[in-house]
Amino acid sequence: MARRFDHLGDVEAFVTVVEKGSFTSGAVALSTTASVLSRAITRLEVRLGTQLLRRTTRQLNLTEAGRDYLEQARAAFSLIDDAERAIGGREGALTGRVRLSVSTTYGHFRLPEKLARFAAAHPHVKVEVNIANRNVDLIAEGYDIAIRGGELPDSGLIGRKLEEATLQLVAAPSYLERKGMPQDIHELTRHVCLPFIMPSTGKPAPWLFSVEGKNLDWVPEGDIQVFDDILGVVSLAEAGAGICQAYDFVVRDRLERGKLVRVMPQVAGRSRAFSLLYAPHRSLPAAVRTLIDFLVT
Repeated sequence: MARRFDHLGDVEAFVTVVEKGSFTSGAVALSTTASVLSRAITRLEVRLGTQLLRRTTRQLNLTEAGRDYLEQARAAFSLIDDAERAIGGREGALTGRVRLSVSTTYGHFRLPEKLARFAAAHPHVKVEVNIANRNVDLIAEGYDIAIRGGELPDSGLIGRKLEEATLQLVAAPSYLERKGMPQDIHELTRHVCLPFIMPSTGKPAPWLFSVEGKNLDWVPEGDIQVFDDILGVVSLAEAGAGICQAYDFVVRDRLERGKLVRVMPQVAGRSRAFSLLYAPHRSLPAAVRTLIDFLVT
């Protein structure tokens, strides 16, 4: 009788290559060679009768079938991991690996304390954190969780709100001594504003104001524009380069130390949500599920 699952090694090769981003990195992770992994994935594609990866000299791209198969394969391996933990785990200790993508603001100012407490409670779980403002493709790039700010994309992912983060308009005392304190939004056009260019649109992120109980989105313009890392506008503002809008949890310490000053607090109070995103697997790995519940609660 032929073995039904003698191709699982080829499936593991496929998952590892996608998660690591290349045949070379996948070979290092599995202690083999890139050519061995390439042949394994070719065998798997022949078995399935469809192409899973488009290979070029510079990158790998999943086909639509590859995306679906990757999601199901990762879920299947997670079930095996859970079964082994249930039977032979280290005295019931939670084990496993979680890959997490998070934006720079949340990654530097909110996540560290939460992860430190999670690591203390679950020392055998390995958490890989990627801190960047790039919107990753969770399934294609092998991430389990993403934390992002703003409106949730209509992507089929599950979203759970972490918090509403209040925004503040701030500037350095040295800048305000030179330029004066603006009294209303119209006066901002005569000031140096420090816009952040959103990676998803290539346009400045609007500043969110509340004017006489009504919400107003105002698009800043400035000769200095910050790309990729929104924390750059805060550093520029602290250096006296202009006015920026930032999350209260980012600038709070600078305000307390007098490095920054609130500007036009009468129009403040708006917020942006931070949410946790993950794929709707039928059975999430125990480590992923536990970290999700930990972060949300």
